[in-house]
Amino acid sequence: MTTILLVRHAENDWVRSGKLAGWTPGVHLNEEGKRQANLLGERLAAAHIDVVYSSPLERAVETAEAILTHYPGKEICLDEAIGEAHYGEWTGERLRKLSRTRLWEVVQRQPSQARFPGGESIQEMQNRAVAAIDRMAARHPHQTVVAVSHGDVIKSIVAHYAGMHLDMFQRLVIAPASISIIHLGGHGPAVVRVNDTHHYDRPKSNGSE
Repeated sequence: MTTILLVRHAENDWVRSGKLAGWTPGVHLNEEGKRQANLLGERLAAAHIDVVYSSPLERAVETAEAILTHYPGKEICLDEAIGEAHYGEWTGERLRKLSRTRLWEVVQRQPSQARFPGGESIQEMQNRAVAAIDRMAARHPHQTVVAVSHGDVIKSIVAHYAGMHLDMFQRLVIAPASISIIHLGGHGPAVVRVNDTHHYDRPKSNGSE
C-alpha cells in the first residue's frame, strides 16, 4: 500500500484577490501562506515521508520546501501533471466577471462537460492528475508520498478515488495548506482524510490553557 498525502499549496495574495491565478508566473506565498506552510511542515515532520512531488508553480514549490525543511537531504520532484488547471483565457480574470458567463454555470453544475477557452477541459485535468498519482503509487510501493498541488486538481483526484462522478467534485472543499490522504493498494483505493487544516486552523484558546 502507498500512502498519498495530497497537499494544497498555502495561501497567496491571489487567493484573496478574487482573481484566477492559473499558471501565472511569480505567484508566491504571502505572510499568512508562509505561516500555514511552516505549520504544515511541523505537522508532517513525524509523518515518515519518503518522497515529495510538487507542481512546478512557485506557490506549490514554496509549500513543498516548508515540508522538506524537516527532511534534510530530500529534494522536490517537480511534476507538471499535478500542476494547476490550464484555464486558458480565464487566467488572470476576476471570478466575479467569470461568474456571469454561461460557461461558469457549466463548470459549477456539470464540470465533466466544461472546457476552458484556450485551455483544457476539467475531464482532461482529472485524467492527467490521476495518472500522475497512479504513477507515484507504482514507483513508491509501501511508501509515503506527498503531492503538493492545487485546489481543483486535488478535488478531482479525491473525487476519482472516492468513486464520485466528476460532476460532483465541486461539492468537495480543499483549503490552502490542507492535507487529504489516500491509500492505494491491492484492495483498491481508500480515501482516509479530506481537507485537514487542523495544523493552522485551530480554535483560539479561551485563556484557560
